[in-house]
Amino acid sequence: MKMQKPHICFVAPAIFPVFSGDRSIELVGGAEVQQSVLARTFARAGYRVSIVTRDFGQPDGIEIDGVRIYRAHSEKGGIPGLRFFYPRATRLWKAMQRADADIYYQSCSGMLTGLVGQFCRSNRRHFVFVAASDADFYRDLPLVRYRRDQWLYRRGIRMADILILQNEAQMKDCQALFARSGTIVPSCHECLPGSRRDPKGYVLWVANMRRLKRPELFIEIARRLPYLKFRMVGGPSDRELYQEMAKLAATLPNIEFCGYVPFSEMHEQFNGARVLVNTSEFEGFPVTFMQAWACGIPVVSFFDTGDRFDAHPVLQIASDIESMTEQVAALMCDEVLWRWCGDRSRACYRARYTPEAALLAYEACFSSHGIGEKLADVAPLHTGLA
Repeated sequence: MKMQKPHICFVAPAIFPVFSGDRSIELVGGAEVQQSVLARTFARAGYRVSIVTRDFGQPDGIEIDGVRIYRAHSEKGGIPGLRFFYPRATRLWKAMQRADADIYYQSCSGMLTGLVGQFCRSNRRHFVFVAASDADFYRDLPLVRYRRDQWLYRRGIRMADILILQNEAQMKDCQALFARSGTIVPSCHECLPGSRRDPKGYVLWVANMRRLKRPELFIEIARRLPYLKFRMVGGPSDRELYQEMAKLAATLPNIEFCGYVPFSEMHEQFNGARVLVNTSEFEGFPVTFMQAWACGIPVVSFFDTGDRFDAHPVLQIASDIESMTEQVAALMCDEVLWRWCGDRSRACYRARYTPEAALLAYEACFSSHGIGEKLADVAPLHTGLA
């Protein structure tokens, strides 16, 4: 009997603007960028791949780069207080049903984890949860606002067949919080032709404007280093904070506040950079690190991903704002240090964080959990919303 690779469905409500390259929708998230790269990587490798995403006005069932896209609910449809059930849960469930996949892949803590987990349990499909932040395993779940959603998330984690983690800290916290082990699989980034670094470039900051990203610290570093050029890129996830940062940045002549930049144009921001700075309170494994490393750009951060190359840390770790300011100044002014750090960063990317490396790691993970090739004549599911 003929065998074939399993069908993977990415359940990612906000992915469509990133995956499609739609520049009119100001929405870019690291998890969505990561899933977009993986979806195309699996499709190129011969997997059947689909995506379930929100209704952004796109037709249902369209295909982009070999990936079928199914439309669920819109962002604002339904009556507040009731729309969780209809149209959100109902239309999400029906879209997953139309996808009819073998594996459903979902990332980021939230109520969606519980919904996807229940769908997979009800329909005997495999559920893969992928962590997107260290906070996905903090006891107070700071990224999940409502108690209902926290309950659904915890339930979903317990229903997942596979937990994909980003680092050892998540492994430890996941075990403590859920008494479950996961598998660390490297993130990935697809390096575009012509990616480069600029020896005369600026200090770059890239993130959605959210309090936990602490953009005010980047502006403070720019204030302390008036002889250097800084550039700030990020969409208005928190509009009040966004406006506050835009006004603050406008008071400094050495910082350029770019605001939202479509992901399809983001490589140009990195091509003009010399150093990347991350000021977040917590992270998992930011896509921006891989974007920078692929170009040979050193990264200064408050947290350590644990990456080592040739026995040396790949990240430049700062303990406080003073330390970060000193490290940024050193990398911007010391040519030998900058090239040494940047070259090591690029070597680390090429060795660990390419799409090809991620594909091999995922296939090994699927195989170890008994999810490999499937029979080509497996009956489709026909169940409704439980």
